[in-house]
Amino acid sequence: MGQRRFAPFFWTQFLGAANDNLFKFAFTVMVTYQLQVSWLPADMAGLVIGALFILPFLLFSATSGQLADKLDRRLMINGLKWAEIGIMVVAAWGFWVQSMPLLLGCVFMMGLQSAVFGPVKFAYMPQHLSERELTGGNGMVEMGTFVAILLGQVAGGLIVALPEVGAHYVGISCIALALLGRVASQFIPASPAMDPGLRINWNPITETWSNLKLAHETPVVFRSVLGISWMWFFGAVFLSLFPAFAKDVLHGDEQVASLLLVVFSVGIGTGSLLCEVLSRRHVEIGLVPVGAIGMTLFSVDLYFATRGLPSTGSQTLASFVGEPLHWRVLADLTLLSLFAGLYSVPMYALIQMRSQATHRARIIAANNILNALFMIASALLAGALLQAGFTIPQMFLFVGLANAVVAFYIFMLVPEYLLRFVAWVASRLVYRFKIQGDEHIPVHGAAVLVCNHVSFVDAVLLMAASPRPIRFLMDHRIFKVPVLGWLFKLAKAIPIAPQKEDPAAYEAAFDAATQVLREGDLLAIFPEGGITRDGSLQPFKGGIMKILERAQATGLVVPVVPMALTNLWGSFFSRVEEIDGEKVAMVRPFRRGLFSRVGLHVGAPSEAVSVTPDGLHHRVSALLA
Repeated sequence: MGQRRFAPFFWTQFLGAANDNLFKFAFTVMVTYQLQVSWLPADMAGLVIGALFILPFLLFSATSGQLADKLDRRLMINGLKWAEIGIMVVAAWGFWVQSMPLLLGCVFMMGLQSAVFGPVKFAYMPQHLSERELTGGNGMVEMGTFVAILLGQVAGGLIVALPEVGAHYVGISCIALALLGRVASQFIPASPAMDPGLRINWNPITETWSNLKLAHETPVVFRSVLGISWMWFFGAVFLSLFPAFAKDVLHGDEQVASLLLVVFSVGIGTGSLLCEVLSRRHVEIGLVPVGAIGMTLFSVDLYFATRGLPSTGSQTLASFVGEPLHWRVLADLTLLSLFAGLYSVPMYALIQMRSQATHRARIIAANNILNALFMIASALLAGALLQAGFTIPQMFLFVGLANAVVAFYIFMLVPEYLLRFVAWVASRLVYRFKIQGDEHIPVHGAAVLVCNHVSFVDAVLLMAASPRPIRFLMDHRIFKVPVLGWLFKLAKAIPIAPQKEDPAAYEAAFDAATQVLREGDLLAIFPEGGITRDGSLQPFKGGIMKILERAQATGLVVPVVPMALTNLWGSFFSRVEEIDGEKVAMVRPFRRGLFSRVGLHVGAPSEAVSVTPDGLHHRVSALLA
């Protein structure tokens, strides 16, 4: 927040989000309470204004994604802020003369400005933030956006309510925020175009389809796009039902409805910031299942929390908060929105990290289009279910249960989420896992990771340490271990058998390992050939040399990264126990208590041409010292 590469960008988007919501909410309140016309009923004003704002996301996101890839993003942001100033000047005149058509036109134009800014915003961050900063940056932006939305709506409602001069002051405030945003954008550093030779396709339908195909080329990116769109569906249901929920279910006044919005925004912001703490400065998609579980759990509990609430007349904010039964409702809303923050931020960061730089803005544009479609679908479904006789608490229950089904479907389609979740639990809740030197694990490109083999969960802990998926070359016998075998199959680990035992499987394993490197992925091996039975580092076998030689035969020279797991010997998953003269593991749970300390030391990469088994053994041994 104190650096030029992030702070001006943060305040630019913060002021823009605040201005959007101040303008829209003030206009909605004015139409509802002050400026009433026959062709726009007051109870439809919010829906019409919201639809006009979302419409440009459907029509122009595909084009804006192309522009964000083709043009300098700093220049685009500055141009968009000039456009915002112009739109707000027109809107101020609309407020002054109370012209409904003019203000509706400004809503559409602000939606257009936001639709163009969206791909620029999310494509800007990976251009200026490292992989280790991406989760924190996205968390700050998400938190800032929801705080800006909250402040904008509160300010819009308060200012427009001022007798006689409220509409005038709204116009002045919008212009002032637009000017401040333009000042902040002036300090954004240069952000060169990633694909300056791109030819613009002005057909939004064909370009949208093309962008979706770009996202689909990387399955984990495409599933993340769908996951984010589902989160907007989920959130839109709650946000759209808050006023009726406050009035008809909680029997509260307008201030109670505002409290629900405050609680929801604070929860989202808190969850977004927690991602940085819980992810150890990496893109940690293991938090996504955590978020999904929390969203379902507290949505369902919100349904039960509303049963048995006192049926009284309209309650003020003070009387509502003074009723202990309402505290559970507020806690559920806070926690489900907090977990929604944990769910969404890693997905945004993953899309930014895994998308090709030349296509990143277009993929984000496709995500914005799907977000808009999912929000429209949520409004239609919510309306249909309410017409069918569903109560609002039943709507929350339905969405919570649907979230569990959707999340399970996504996690089965992309097992990486589930694998990272298991790794996150093992490294945070089972062990206290400390990593040193993780900056040596390559963020891009192929590499071979070489590690000592101490326990049955070594691979799980290496997963937790790496910002990228790892393919493991593992002894075929470990696949017969209950649960762990299923987990390693899910991780697409490569089984290897001794050459004398199964020559075909032996050769197939090395062919598969070479293919992993050709595809630019990380390959991890345990060159001791098996789990240690006495806690000491065993001699390294020659498999590592065979992998490197096969890779070099195809013209591929990859770095070799030495790693050492420490303090795992003696844990439940190590072969520390002895039964009938045989060293075995997993006999006595919690034999070292809860949260025992384990570690991983990562050394600097070695060039493949200089690697020998003895040399690697010496380096891993030094990391253990």
